[in-house]
Amino acid sequence: MAYVTLLIRCLIGVVFLASAVSKTSSGRSFRLFLESVGNMPLVPPTGVRLVALGVIFAEISILVLLLWPSAAAQAVAFLVAAGLLAVFALSIAVAIRRGATTPCRCFGSSAVPLGMRHLLRNLVLAGFAGLGTRLVLDPGEPMHPGGAVIAAVSGAVLAALIAALDDIVELYRPAFGFSGHRPKAGRWHPSHKEIPHAVPVRGSAARGDAVRPEPSSHPGGDQAVA
Repeated sequence: MAYVTLLIRCLIGVVFLASAVSKTSSGRSFRLFLESVGNMPLVPPTGVRLVALGVIFAEISILVLLLWPSAAAQAVAFLVAAGLLAVFALSIAVAIRRGATTPCRCFGSSAVPLGMRHLLRNLVLAGFAGLGTRLVLDPGEPMHPGGAVIAAVSGAVLAALIAALDDIVELYRPAFGFSGHRPKAGRWHPSHKEIPHAVPVRGSAARGDAVRPEPSSHPGGDQAVA
């Protein structure tokens, strides 16, 4: 269980690290996050900035507590993470139910509106955080250095994939209007007449537009009938 606990620690830690950095990396990123918070149904207009700053503070606190060597501190981090993710999931569910087109600013400046995949992502992460709360209090057997590295890297990679969910979905989304079917070739009908191949006439009489049929290859084809 120690390896699973480490994997979940890295998973939750990297997710909240990416989330906090994406919101505070620039003034534009913070303004976009403020705008998205202001469009959430459960946030009052007078408390937008306070809620946004509270979310960022909570995400950084979770990361710090997960890095703390105390099992109790890590348990508190998992518990706060589970609660925060549950609140996110509730807000997203209400937004979807009301038909809101609020973009998801969870990990950067993505303009993708909130949808079911964002709700499921937060619920899955909340489940991992809840499981981490239970496992971190049971240290279990000592970890082998190699196994610890594999668990940590696996958690970080999984977190990166979760953070890039919108980009991955958009990358593999079928092109707009693409149906996947090739157009059917038209069927030949006896009423269709074949038109002899024509070539442009070269010379001063006609340049470019005039065409003449190719001479027949049959002997005597150009001779008049007697």
